[in-house]
Amino acid sequence: MRMHLRGVVLPDDEVRDLWVRDGVISYEPVLDAETLCDTGWIVPGLVDAHCHVGIRYGGGHEDREGAIAQAEVERDTGALLLRDAGSPIDTRFIDDHHELPKIIRAGRHIARPKRYIRELGIELDDERDLPDIVAEQARFGDGWVKIVGDWIDRSAGDLRPLWSDAILKEAIDAAHREGARVTAHVFGEDALPGLINAGIDCLEHGTGLTADTIEMMAEHGTALVPTLVNIDTFPDIADSATKFPVYAAHMRDLHRRVRHTVADAHAAGVPIYTGTDAGGSIRHGRIADEIDALAGAGLSRHEALAAASWRAREWLGRPGIEDGAPADFVVYRTDPRGSRAALDAPAFVVLRGRVYPRRDPVTGHR
Repeated sequence: MRMHLRGVVLPDDEVRDLWVRDGVISYEPVLDAETLCDTGWIVPGLVDAHCHVGIRYGGGHEDREGAIAQAEVERDTGALLLRDAGSPIDTRFIDDHHELPKIIRAGRHIARPKRYIRELGIELDDERDLPDIVAEQARFGDGWVKIVGDWIDRSAGDLRPLWSDAILKEAIDAAHREGARVTAHVFGEDALPGLINAGIDCLEHGTGLTADTIEMMAEHGTALVPTLVNIDTFPDIADSATKFPVYAAHMRDLHRRVRHTVADAHAAGVPIYTGTDAGGSIRHGRIADEIDALAGAGLSRHEALAAASWRAREWLGRPGIEDGAPADFVVYRTDPRGSRAALDAPAFVVLRGRVYPRRDPVTGHR
């Protein structure tokens, strides 16, 4: 499809004309192009940087049809680039579906026995195997590896690190030799120094960050994906953990202070990106919720949108709106930085040059 669009193009904030031909953006006019819009805001395709396509809502492995349906939901909200942050299934078949978002895979979660959600990750009896397994998952993934940094230790009754500091350094070095970056699930405080000092590239959640570890992240350039819509489930997790009162109180405290934690990290210069943790306990399609949550946690609405669009794309090595880039963008009728309502109602989603009008949330019709 050949198309023409005119509107305010972000992040430059300039009114300009764009053309699309053969699924690619052109800054030069294209003959016989159909005008899709002559006003509005045109934003590089949104990024959910923590999105589990392949984990069924409520738990368990998703089948192919279910994974496709999850990816369709993400696309229809404008999330056109997904970093999977760990999936129990191989989603490479989605690459053959040009109508679905691009997935950047991190392989499977790597954990210890009984120290993560059952059946989702690779469980290592001996932590000395971690460097080899990390290298293996680095070769399997798309430039990322996901390890579980902490989880409840039932014998201690609270969150505890899974790995020694020395083995973390070996494992992260192994991933870097393979050309991959490493991210880690981490809720509490104790695992953070070891992860950051070992050279971890990103932290997921990061609710236990303190002034000291925030400073360490800023010095190391470690990124943070806070997943605030997931953190809002912590009170429910605490309510279900009556056998572990110390852990329950800890989770409530982490939830209570998380928005201040994110604001402090942002003020310190820690790079922050948007991720929903969709899959499992979070339904897919909540990218607007996470942008809105970041805007309530110390980021301006412009910065929150950037964290879910052009800045996240740059971080992940994917282009935004550029001459010759894939035509992956979202068109809004009103400025998406102005209100939550604008984010909820994209006029059009354009993926690889194909137009996907907004799906009605009630009827499911386009």
